Amino acid sequence: MKVVLKSGGGAASFEDYIVKVPPGTTIFSEGDVGTEMFVIQSGSVEIAKRMKDEMKTLSVLEKGDFFGEMSILEDVPRTADAIARTDVELVRINQSTFDEMLRHNGEIAVRMLRKLSRRLRETTALLEQTTGAAPALDESSDFFERVGTRDEIYRFVADGNVEEFYLNRDGETLVGRIDPVTGIRPDVDLTNLDGPRSVSRRHAKIIRPEGEFQVIEEIGTMNGTFVNGKRIATGSPTSIHDGDRLRFGLVDLTFRVTRS
Repeated sequence: MKVVLKSGGGAASFEDYIVKVPPGTTIFSEGDVGTEMFVIQSGSVEIAKRMKDEMKTLSVLEKGDFFGEMSILEDVPRTADAIARTDVELVRINQSTFDEMLRHNGEIAVRMLRKLSRRLRETTALLEQTTGAAPALDESSDFFERVGTRDEIYRFVADGNVEEFYLNRDGETLVGRIDPVTGIRPDVDLTNLDGPRSVSRRHAKIIRPEGEFQVIEEIGTMNGTFVNGKRIATGSPTSIHDGDRLRFGLVDLTFRVTRS
């Protein structure tokens, strides 16, 4: 199944840019003409390419990741397939919207360059491995961090599996509630699970120095952050591992790491 993207007329609202895609759907295929890029709001997307008559996974992208940008930057056909691995919600960005974003926020360009650089290194390493030209690597090599773990998915799962929140693979993941004044949403938005409003707008952040996930409570958080029942100190990084229970205010979540 392949997704068909439709563009409506008239004045655009944010909802006009949202695309919901069921699992197994091909968002686009290698060789397609593309005029849009996508940012993942929820779910995960596999980027795959045919090599030597075999489909190879180049990367698995999650919330906050973007893809399809080369067709906007260089006006070239798609260079790989993009396939929804789960139910996915995407923000669709065309050339004019992209140009407007860059004019108003230079940080977007910087983040894109960093991700493009990382993605190029990963793809180069995978191509070397596939063609047999990769250098000898030992377990201390960062190759395994950049390529070998590409199928790992990191997320918080609410009790009863009522909701999942995917963590950013790179950079920080902010945990909190939506700010109704500015409309800014944190990466992990607990608004729907937090009836008593016990979670602060900027409650905590998840970082990943040297490959290990850590939670840091933000200054000014009122109702505490807990790891396996123990309250953590504000501003002090605390390591978290697969299966750990975290509580932000009154909202309980489980940290999960899965390999597909």
